[in-house]
Amino acid sequence: MKWFPLVALFGAIAVGTNGSEEVGKVSTGLSTEQEATLEKSKESFEFQAEVNRLMDIIINSLYKNKDIFLRELISNGSDALDKIRFLSVSDETALEAKKELEIKIAFDKDARTLTITDSGIGMTKADLVANLGTVAKSGTTNFAEALGEGADLSLIGQFGVGFYSVYLVADKVRVASKNNKDEQYIWESTADSSFTVAKDPRGDTLGRGSEITLFLKEDAGEFLEQSRLEELIKRYSEFITFPIFLHKSKTETVEGEEEAEEGATPSGDDLEVEDEAEEKKKPATETVTTWDWERVNTQSAIWSKDPKEVGDDDYKSFYKSISKDYADPSTWIHFKAEGEVEFKSILFIPSVAPHDMYDNYYQKSAQLRLYVRKVLITDEFEDLVPRYLNFLRGVVDSDDLPLNVSRETLQQHKVLKVMGKKLVRKALEMLRKLSSPKDAEGDEEGSDDE
Repeated sequence: MKWFPLVALFGAIAVGTNGSEEVGKVSTGLSTEQEATLEKSKESFEFQAEVNRLMDIIINSLYKNKDIFLRELISNGSDALDKIRFLSVSDETALEAKKELEIKIAFDKDARTLTITDSGIGMTKADLVANLGTVAKSGTTNFAEALGEGADLSLIGQFGVGFYSVYLVADKVRVASKNNKDEQYIWESTADSSFTVAKDPRGDTLGRGSEITLFLKEDAGEFLEQSRLEELIKRYSEFITFPIFLHKSKTETVEGEEEAEEGATPSGDDLEVEDEAEEKKKPATETVTTWDWERVNTQSAIWSKDPKEVGDDDYKSFYKSISKDYADPSTWIHFKAEGEVEFKSILFIPSVAPHDMYDNYYQKSAQLRLYVRKVLITDEFEDLVPRYLNFLRGVVDSDDLPLNVSRETLQQHKVLKVMGKKLVRKALEMLRKLSSPKDAEGDEEGSDDE
């Protein structure tokens, strides 16, 4: 009896497939007439979005780390600088208002504000409304499309949501911007469903570019600390092409001598008078705090250069910068991979193995940094190279990697497997040359053209 329902089911299927009657067949399509009728009677609507809810998702669900906002703002500033530099090639007047191409970062503990200023292309009033007032509208993408496919640009922004990461740490954001084609305007919003735009009452203070002021939340006080800001700039944006300056304070104790106290000359010989005068002179100390702009990103992205243009000292300095190791590397390999995936890379082998290399074998991964157009994406590689190469140090820079919208993590993709294979092959080639006395020096002219 238990098998009867199953037998009946197979019987029904057999009749339905072999007989002329299609028993049990469910039709899900429309006939040609029905399709035509549907096309004629269609009404078009636009998707509606609850702005407050959408902003909440972007702010609270898209990013894992609060500090990512600084990387996003510096990336946007770098894009703006690239744009004006590109336009200046065909328009000599583009840089007249401000010739310096730079990014400046300042903080005010009393006002609880953090300000990021760039001397890039800036935005007109219409740009402020369109680019900052429309979520997921990328001004960078629009700029590249306007220039056409032939334009060779290294612009970073593509999703149009990076700017809104500022609300991870700020209650209110104010953007002052000046474009060569318009007056200076201010855009303001508190991450609700509205924003305001008005002419800047200060007039033209920027010359050209944008000034983003963040009014920080109570729990975001760490971003008012000079050392913390410097650390984040070096971590995420150390290799940005344009100079990044941080307004830093320096406290010094100045020592001096007070004049001898005036009064009657003591009786006695000249020697006693001189001794008493010396005793009355008191050393004066004064604490002086000075502020000055200091460049933070002093290290250059040597992986983007031709290996023939980079010297041994440059490689050693670069290695110490990314690894925080005091010793020189044993060897290195600098190459460019082409083919299915294109990327540039420098791999290093430390001169001394980590003390816990074998004790913590399965829990450690290679300290390789992934960059996209010189902006750090991640330094947490799990499966890119096998565990037996976890002693490797280095950088990988590619434009072809599939990133998620927050640009914090990599999507699983066959490109990663291809990249991993090429990195392993180059690492093994480097080890082989290291084992040969005649090739003990670093290989500076690696290439991987496939």
